[in-house]
Amino acid sequence: MSTAQSSTRSAVLGIVALSAVAIAFLFWLLYVHQAPKQYSLELMFLPALNAVLNGLSATCLCIGLYLIKQGQRQAHRAFMTAAFLFSSLFLVSYIVHHALHGDTLFPHIGAMRTIYLSILASHILLSIVALPMVLTTFYFALSGRFTQHKKLARFTFPIWLYVSVTGVVVYALLRAYAY
Repeated sequence: MSTAQSSTRSAVLGIVALSAVAIAFLFWLLYVHQAPKQYSLELMFLPALNAVLNGLSATCLCIGLYLIKQGQRQAHRAFMTAAFLFSSLFLVSYIVHHALHGDTLFPHIGAMRTIYLSILASHILLSIVALPMVLTTFYFALSGRFTQHKKLARFTFPIWLYVSVTGVVVYALLRAYAY
C-alpha cells in the first residue's frame, strides 16, 4: 500500500470515527438528555434559524452544482464551502436548541402525522449517512484527490441536498401544526 493510499485510508477512518462519535452524541442529546425546564423559553428563534441555515445550504449546493457543470471550479469551491459552513452552523444551532429545549413532538394524528414521520425518518437516516460522506467528499477536494472527490460527490450531493431540504420541510410542518 502506498503512502498516499495509507494516508487516505487513515483520514477516511478518522472521519468515520468522528462521525460515529458525533452521531452517538446527537442520539444521546435527543433520546436520553432531559432539557432543563428553566431554559424552555430561551433562544426560541433557533428552529427558524435552523430552517434558514438548511435552506441556505441547499441553495449553495444547487448553485455549486451549476457552477461546476459550467467549469467554474473556484466559484464552485466557494459555494460548496458556504454550504458546508451553513450546515456546520446548523449543526451547532441544532445542538444548542435540543440541549435547551429537548424534542418537539408532532401533536396531530392521522395522515399528516404519517407524512411528517416518514419525512422525519428519512431525514434522520440520511443525515446519519450524509455526515461522513460530506466530510470525506470535502477531504478529497481539499487534498487534491479530485477523481475520488467527483466519484463520491455524485452520491453525496443528492443525499446532502435531500437532508437540507427536508430539514426545512420538517420545520415548516412543525410550524404549521406544533408551534
